[in-house]
Amino acid sequence: MSGMFKKILVANRGEIAVRVIRACRELDIASAAVFSDADRTALHVRLADEAYPLGPAPPQGSYLCLEKLVDVARRTGCDALHPGCGLLAENPNLPHACEAFGITFIGPSAEAMETMRSKTAARQLARRLGIPAVPGAFEPLESLDEAAAFAKTLGFPVALKGDAGGGGKAMRVVAGPEELGAAWSGMAAEAMAACGDPRVYLEKYLEGARHVEIQILADQHGRVVSLGERECSIQRRHRKIIEEAPSPIMTAERRRQMGDAAVRLARAAGYVNTGTIEFLVDAQLNFYFLDVCPRLQAEHPVTEQVTGLDAVKLQIAIAAGHRLPFAWESITPRGHAIECRICAEDPEDNFRPPPGAVVFRRTPQGPGVRVDDSVYAGWTIPAEYDPLLDKIIAWGNNREEAIARLRRALDEYALSGIKTNVSLLRRILVQPEFVRGEIHTRWLDELIKSRSASQPVAGEERTAAEDAALVAAAFWRFRQRRPAGPALSKRSDIRRKLDVRIGDRTRRVEIGRSGGRWAVRLGGQLLEADVAEVSPGVYSILLGGKSREVRVTPSPGRGPLMIQSGAEEFVAELSDARA
Repeated sequence: MSGMFKKILVANRGEIAVRVIRACRELDIASAAVFSDADRTALHVRLADEAYPLGPAPPQGSYLCLEKLVDVARRTGCDALHPGCGLLAENPNLPHACEAFGITFIGPSAEAMETMRSKTAARQLARRLGIPAVPGAFEPLESLDEAAAFAKTLGFPVALKGDAGGGGKAMRVVAGPEELGAAWSGMAAEAMAACGDPRVYLEKYLEGARHVEIQILADQHGRVVSLGERECSIQRRHRKIIEEAPSPIMTAERRRQMGDAAVRLARAAGYVNTGTIEFLVDAQLNFYFLDVCPRLQAEHPVTEQVTGLDAVKLQIAIAAGHRLPFAWESITPRGHAIECRICAEDPEDNFRPPPGAVVFRRTPQGPGVRVDDSVYAGWTIPAEYDPLLDKIIAWGNNREEAIARLRRALDEYALSGIKTNVSLLRRILVQPEFVRGEIHTRWLDELIKSRSASQPVAGEERTAAEDAALVAAAFWRFRQRRPAGPALSKRSDIRRKLDVRIGDRTRRVEIGRSGGRWAVRLGGQLLEADVAEVSPGVYSILLGGKSREVRVTPSPGRGPLMIQSGAEEFVAELSDARA
């Protein structure tokens, strides 16, 4: 691609900043990163060609401060700015500021962004084009009385939303009239804090609907293309955590119709660059316009995997004035791709983010697996930002193969030192409804509420994983008591007893060595074991004929051990046996 930019300021952080920096490297374009005080050693800072500080950690004074970002771009000779994902990329003031200093904004124009960013304005445009929209208001609401009257005409449940909301922010589902007052109270302030706009409107909440979106690309020469659909119905509290392409319910005809609606809407708005037109789809495959996301989305890798296109490189090329070299009618999905988002949050503690240092990390490899990452061993995760750490994307010739590869990839993925949502992601992938593709936007919340997502996948598998965790805990303690010796002693007179508490059960573990082989007694059962410490705190264990890798991470001080054994995670408390 000739005539490209010389240097791009990557005005974001985390995995999306890494993604853009890698695209720049492949295009032979210099990249300049920015960082807050909390991100001075972050991966995107290490990978960029240049990096510049923004100041204190709070986003409003660093990553969301337009004046600082544009000033860095101007002072360092950047001729373009890429905003990545998130609210910054939807702020029309940013392209205005870039234009004022002669810097190319890699995204839609401020005018198109203003049209699309307002949910009600986008709904009005869809109505003028004859595209069916989710029943609801086409203007922001002014008062609780107006909202109550409108909700009564729609019928409950309804969704109360911020007019500039997105990413699950500033949205509440209201089941009945008795809940509307509490939902309305403070909603304007919530919308202002989350999205910078206090306006609020109402939509009918379509129960059992699926979230299906169309990614579009539009160049500066009038060509607008659809890259097909993504299924984004696996959401926790309205935030996506698993996405796939194509949708398991999509037909070729419905894909054509939804793609045509998305292209017409983008063309009518004068849209340029990439964006996503979002729809709700009911059980009869009727689709309803929901809103427009005027930026690159975190789930773009699944579209890339099934189309063979690089969305970030195409964004850069479009901003540089290049024509799209293909028509959307020529794009059909090849195979199936599924993405899951790994976040620093504890599913057993109401998904609270647990900041801390990454002690050990290993990413999966093998056929059909891609990782978009932002962390590394030794890095301390800041508490001030979105908890997204890594994205794992699996591609297969069909959906069944993609699911199998993603399950395998999650089993291979290892990150210790902090709690993540990996255990929940593993549970989702084995749920029969997910495997059959019978999901909707409330499905995951209902699954979590029922607690079935926290139950073991299978009793025997859970028991085998726990047995291996007990053995690893015992060898870890033994290693701590013999720091000067080899990882696992060759002596034949070793005898150790340990009580290990996991959950509400304490089990005794005895380890010994006889005839050059390790033996382990769990309760009253004697098992032969092969144990190798492959790296500090990481054990390869063959126990009772079953092999698995177990990772042991100690808590600060004398706290419990965090143990990952295969696909299972345990918290173990250790004490020396008294008898």
